Amino acid sequence: MKKILLINLMVAFTSVVNAQLFVKDGSYVYMTNQYMTVMQDVNLNNTGNFYLRNTSQLLQKGSGASVNSGTGKLSVFQEGTVNNFQYNYWCSPVGSGAAGNPFGITLLNRPTGLTSSTAAEILPTNNYNGTATGGAGSTMQIAPYWIWKFVSLSPVYANWQYVGNAVTLNPGEGFTMKGTSGTDALVADASESVANKTGAAQRYDFRGRPNDGNISVTVSNGNLTLVGNPYSSAINLNMYLVEHTGRQYDGSGNVSAGGNPNVIDGSAYFWEHSKTANTHLLAGYVGGYGTYVANGVNVGTPGTWTSATWNTYNGDGTLNTTGASSGSNFKRQFSPIGQGFMVKGIAAGSSIMKNAYRVFVREGVANNSTFEKNANVADSNTGTNWYDIPNVAGIDYTQISNLPVPQIKLLAVLNNAKSVEVAMAFNPNTTESYDLGYDGVSPEIYANAPDMVYFGQNNNEKKCVITTLPFNIEARIPIAFKCAADANIKLSVKDIINFYDSENVYIFDKQSGIYYDIKNAEFSMNIPAGENNNRFEITFKNYDALSNDINLAVNAFEVFQNNENSMLTIVNTQRKEIESCQLYDVAGKLVLSKKNLGKNDLIELSTNSLNNGVYIVKLLTNDKVTVEKKVIVAN
Repeated sequence: MKKILLINLMVAFTSVVNAQLFVKDGSYVYMTNQYMTVMQDVNLNNTGNFYLRNTSQLLQKGSGASVNSGTGKLSVFQEGTVNNFQYNYWCSPVGSGAAGNPFGITLLNRPTGLTSSTAAEILPTNNYNGTATGGAGSTMQIAPYWIWKFVSLSPVYANWQYVGNAVTLNPGEGFTMKGTSGTDALVADASESVANKTGAAQRYDFRGRPNDGNISVTVSNGNLTLVGNPYSSAINLNMYLVEHTGRQYDGSGNVSAGGNPNVIDGSAYFWEHSKTANTHLLAGYVGGYGTYVANGVNVGTPGTWTSATWNTYNGDGTLNTTGASSGSNFKRQFSPIGQGFMVKGIAAGSSIMKNAYRVFVREGVANNSTFEKNANVADSNTGTNWYDIPNVAGIDYTQISNLPVPQIKLLAVLNNAKSVEVAMAFNPNTTESYDLGYDGVSPEIYANAPDMVYFGQNNNEKKCVITTLPFNIEARIPIAFKCAADANIKLSVKDIINFYDSENVYIFDKQSGIYYDIKNAEFSMNIPAGENNNRFEITFKNYDALSNDINLAVNAFEVFQNNENSMLTIVNTQRKEIESCQLYDVAGKLVLSKKNLGKNDLIELSTNSLNNGVYIVKLLTNDKVTVEKKVIVAN
């Protein structure tokens, strides 16, 4: 086998290794702000190391099981976003190098320089608070009490499995970890200017053998599993979700039916934890799951995201900025290094991560790649298509639009205390019923939440916070409000994204027969306890107003026969554009047809060729108003 030997090599440019990457004992590879693609395996021999710095990433093209080897270490930085009271969900890009390459928090380090670090201090299990300190006695302490995993289990809190400081997390298994308190101002990489610990951001140095190849995690029908990105590069989350919901993509990234069996429901659920809920008591937690689906016609198309349900509001309906903070509009298409998330199984099988999903995308909002922070190096992308994204699958992203499918996000507020974000997305490849992989089931259903807002696909069998359907201006989309007790609900359009097919959005109350404008105003109503799942619909037309407009339009026309001059006379007081005028005899035969009559206030048509009798006049305007009048011709 061809080998590439690297000795004390600093890589400051993009590199492709055509076969195996071999770093011999006592040598290293150092990359800054670039990526390397290795066609086969990586062998870090003994003390041979690989340092990824300043957004650098490693891509590998091998298929099948990983054949990476060696006891050397790959080192990559990633920042948590929570303090010692809150959770991030993680998935490690490296393992211990033992059989199966398992991971444990003892592989985490505190950076001390560009290539140097010290092992994290693992606290006793009865110590709940991780800390970070700089200067004399500098250390990073991790509380193992908060290290848990969740593999193919029902959504019962007691089913979390304790990991602690054991090195037993298999590749691809996600885990929870609370952050640290304190401050550590040391900056290991001056080119990034990122301190080890400022505010809630704790930098961790993941060190171990890099994960590679197909990585399987068990899933089962109806149960959740905590998984994540197991690689030392970003992944295109859309590709993972598409291939697990009975769909496939071609070499250009276009999505079609077929592919792998359906094993998950197509949604990825991301935990968000309020930064102001500073307690270890479960009853005091403020958090929830945001939902992401890949509903584009191409795996390069950004999907749809709805924020976690945990905003709180003041009595007057304004956002409570002094209590729990609001859920965030994260960009989830490209999952960064270390990102963990939940999936729900719909059959017994395996969630499989593949090298084919790997991409070189730097973290940043502009790149649709956020761990749970918004500030990082971002590529410049001002067009409507992606820039050139290096990737293992060989997809040309420059030919793919970076605009998401058209969508409308709605914000519902229950009793000025709880908010729920739901979204309607429009994709011609879907149906009005539940579509696996396109519609996002509410994460609240797994906890049997007493208060929910959802779209009721399949006669409310599926309770979705994201509904994806082909756009139809006549659509009536059921929306439900589940309340444990009588409640006040408020609903309004929160955001309109890449959607231009309708100027209006309404909620229709079938009980009262009233349409409410929710694009320009907030709908508010008291509703009874229960599901309330057959009462309300989202529409794009106010049919009452349309009916009134049509009546006004019809009444604005005066049509009569001027027999003295043998002329059909049309008085158009509103100067509407008339597309056509047709005359039918009493037997229904068309006897006269004129098109594009314009919008003059007086229009006359000769009838001197018609026989005497009764005729029906039909006018059609350019805004599709139809006017029918009866006239008598007596030449």
